[in-house]
Amino acid sequence: MNLHVVIGFGPAGAATARLLAERGHTVRVITRSGRSPEPGIEHVALDATDSERLTEAVRGAAALYSCGAPPYHRWASEWPPLASSLRATAEATGAVLVMLGNLYGYGPVDGPMTEELPLAATGTKGRVRATVWERARDLHEQGRIKAVEVRASDFFGPGVTDGGHLAARVMPPVLRGKSVSSLGDPDTPHSWSYVPDVAAALAEVAGEERAWGRAWHVPTAPALSTREMVDRLATEAGTGPVAVRRLPSAVLGLASLFSPLLRELKEVRYQFDRPFIMDASAYEAEFAVRATPVDEQVKATVEWWRERLATAGRRP
Repeated sequence: MNLHVVIGFGPAGAATARLLAERGHTVRVITRSGRSPEPGIEHVALDATDSERLTEAVRGAAALYSCGAPPYHRWASEWPPLASSLRATAEATGAVLVMLGNLYGYGPVDGPMTEELPLAATGTKGRVRATVWERARDLHEQGRIKAVEVRASDFFGPGVTDGGHLAARVMPPVLRGKSVSSLGDPDTPHSWSYVPDVAAALAEVAGEERAWGRAWHVPTAPALSTREMVDRLATEAGTGPVAVRRLPSAVLGLASLFSPLLRELKEVRYQFDRPFIMDASAYEAEFAVRATPVDEQVKATVEWWRERLATAGRRP
């Protein structure tokens, strides 16, 4: 089996590393702080913006997975050097650069999002993500690297905590039968990408040369509103029905004074104030991965959160 190197060990990076290890590959995970080793996975402490050290860590690998990201409020300053190091490493080693992207680059659109849409975002974070992919694609087209991007919508599922809109702010109240707050319109359709499906798509395109050189959308279940998802989670947990209330703009504005994350979310509020629907039919026409049925996603997520809270000594 081959060596695969994963940058970052958040929800998607961890799921990808563990999936690759389960398949018998040698897996090396790169993070700033490192971690204790686990079965099939070597953890290395390394600053991924240091292209010389990163190149040494990646040399001999079949694929390099970009699953890490700078803190949300520092994207503009920290994404460019990180992306530059990843591209340089891919060029020096010949590893396929498999980039985990999102939908920010499209900006607000009418109708379902496909990979054919222009990357027309005007906001800072949208332009950052668009530029990261455009520069990798340009090098791919020049024959200098091998690159592919897999774009996901908002993460959902086991392992998703503080950064998820259906995670730390929602799951503990749901498990207690308490009301939850929604960032935007709780009744507008929204695509939720299940993290195990994200990992499966990343692993699949890494080994499919015909996938390289373009972006693909992660196979994602049909869009459901925040209220519909909360209803399903509460039903699975046996605590429903649970009230879902839109967070008032005044409260959000006040909270953003103290939270860098909430301040930065202003740029992408449109994603929750209007339909935000991803079309993954292009991927499904070419490759094998399919979205996990929503009922299975919900069951696994409720079980994971129950175990997490019990381990932390917190009553669900």
